Amino acid sequence: MIEAAMIWNEPNNKSHWDPELDPDWSRFANMAILAADAIASENPAVTKILGGISPIDADFMALMKGYGVLDHVDAVGVHGFPLDWNLWQIQEWPQKIGEISTITELPVWVSEVGVSSFGAEEVQLWGLRRSAELLLGNASRVQWYSLYDLPREWGATTRHREAEGSSYYRHFYMGLLREDGTPKPALEEFL
Repeated sequence: MIEAAMIWNEPNNKSHWDPELDPDWSRFANMAILAADAIASENPAVTKILGGISPIDADFMALMKGYGVLDHVDAVGVHGFPLDWNLWQIQEWPQKIGEISTITELPVWVSEVGVSSFGAEEVQLWGLRRSAELLLGNASRVQWYSLYDLPREWGATTRHREAEGSSYYRHFYMGLLREDGTPKPALEEFL
């Protein structure tokens, strides 16, 4: 059973939306409204979430509110990976959620949070524990990214692989299970 539908993924991230084609995000906003309304007409019980924004940006959320998008969704999603990609520290999670909560009274879902084991599996274990401490009770819903490491032969979705350098390879180490299915130390903590 589908209980929720996320409208887009990281629309304010250049890897997932081209700001040159839609510099003021008006086309995105219109598409999001149409999608939310289509979901509601098909099944009003499905929770509609404005796609997880990354970076977490209150100005972007205010823009979406100004376009009326937030009147058509039931929750807003944010994505954060402060130990791997974001330019803020892990202890800033409550502040980041608070910034979005000042824009909207809608529930804030952390629809992607994760820590890679690229540097060390112990770092992932610590990051999972710390993320849980900071997020549980502050976000309406928290979804861990990801269960499995990505297979190395897959390419990660990014428009700037060359610019990312070694941080690109962190995409492949986000799972609680290794690519071969064996558990990492963080899995037991997660369960």
